[in-house]
Amino acid sequence: MKKFFAILMATLTLSFAGVAFADEKPADAPAVTAAAAPAADAAAPAAAPVPDKGDTAWLLICTALVILMSIPGLALFYGGLVRSKNMLSVLMQVFTVFSLISVLWVVYGYSVAFTEGNAFFGSLDKLFLKGMDASSITATFSKGVVIPELGFVAFQGAFAAITVGLILGAFAERIKFSAVLLFAILWFTFSYLPMAHMVWYWAGPDAYTTADAAAAAGATAGWLFQHGALDYAGGTVVHINAAVAGLVGAWVVGKRLGYGKDSFAPHSLTFTMVGASLLWFGWFGFNAGSGLEASGGAALAFANTWIATAGATLSWIIAEWLFKGKPSMLGAASGAVAGLVAITPAAGFVGISGALIIGLVAGVVCLWAVNGLKKLLGADDSLDVFGVHGVGGIIGALLTGVFAAPELGGVGIYDYVANAVAPDYDIVGQVMIQATGVGVTIVWSAVVAFISYKLVDMFVGLRVAEDEEREGLDITSHGESAYHS
Repeated sequence: MKKFFAILMATLTLSFAGVAFADEKPADAPAVTAAAAPAADAAAPAAAPVPDKGDTAWLLICTALVILMSIPGLALFYGGLVRSKNMLSVLMQVFTVFSLISVLWVVYGYSVAFTEGNAFFGSLDKLFLKGMDASSITATFSKGVVIPELGFVAFQGAFAAITVGLILGAFAERIKFSAVLLFAILWFTFSYLPMAHMVWYWAGPDAYTTADAAAAAGATAGWLFQHGALDYAGGTVVHINAAVAGLVGAWVVGKRLGYGKDSFAPHSLTFTMVGASLLWFGWFGFNAGSGLEASGGAALAFANTWIATAGATLSWIIAEWLFKGKPSMLGAASGAVAGLVAITPAAGFVGISGALIIGLVAGVVCLWAVNGLKKLLGADDSLDVFGVHGVGGIIGALLTGVFAAPELGGVGIYDYVANAVAPDYDIVGQVMIQATGVGVTIVWSAVVAFISYKLVDMFVGLRVAEDEEREGLDITSHGESAYHS
């Protein structure tokens, strides 16, 4: 155990050093740019604006909802899907990883993701939230409108924590607890943080005053933001990013003992249904909160999250009914999560009809993914992380480029220089930009995940012993049982 904690400290030291490199900034950033996420250090006007109490209250409520998604939402959803002998281990992993990432977010994560650095990493200027207090403010997506920066820190920290937690379902029931923690540190540092910076970091709307000022401000943004990628609440940063890491983990860690021979049926679909319901409830904070203001945009994201999820639930169980003969509770819960995932990148960009179509498509395609595609990939992705979050995220990211078009009910791309929606929206061009974002996320996450798993295996090992896996991780890893007869 002393060796393990020594490894953790060494990893953190390397993490601080690894994010400090500089990169040349492009000189041709577009003047018309899509809203993604506010900068932590956006330039303030001469008379600093005061946060609106309604926006502040909404942000804090949404932050609490995102935390509810993880603990207990994700924990119960995943816990119900494993065998009873591993229920407690899943709860423990989700609970502890959420706590671990929350601490790392405050120590260096927020600084790396949401301060100006280069196109891939921020700086280390706000380690331990240096210089921040209750009076600190940060930008939203409206000129002259701000929110408390500490609220934004907590909101984005909850995003980071649940993202790492999503990965756990891919290799459930056979991984060491120490391996989970060490992998979480490595992947969070070198995959989540740069992806968050690439997609969501920008100088804030108040910097976009003229074409020249917009070009200068755009040059300081994250790489994918500069290229116009749209991701309202985390289709690439959260879902595809985590799902690819999970898929790589399923391959590297290997299949569970008895996979394909023994029964791996969920031990409690009751817990899974409760978990899925908490996820749906909490997801309103996840998506509707990402606009950072209590506004009509938040209402749009809220309504889109509601209807897309309902559509995906229905399309999944109807397809399951047609092809398997019976609709299942597992299918309904899985369909709901698929809809939530797919609408995430599109939530504030598309209209209601677009959201419904995205949900309907996601339900059917993700059903195929957890059955047909999973067999083609040959991975024991225990809880179908890639089939639901990866495929659902890809569907949502690509279709955002289609249904964000104003002629299809979307909001288009806002020109902060003209203070109006840009007149020309190129669906094909935007879909290509979205595909670029998907591709970059897949490659980046896969490479970081593979290296991280190999390092973890080298230092502490990935899998528990066979006899421990047979007995169950509740007893062998934690000395406790979820149930007592």
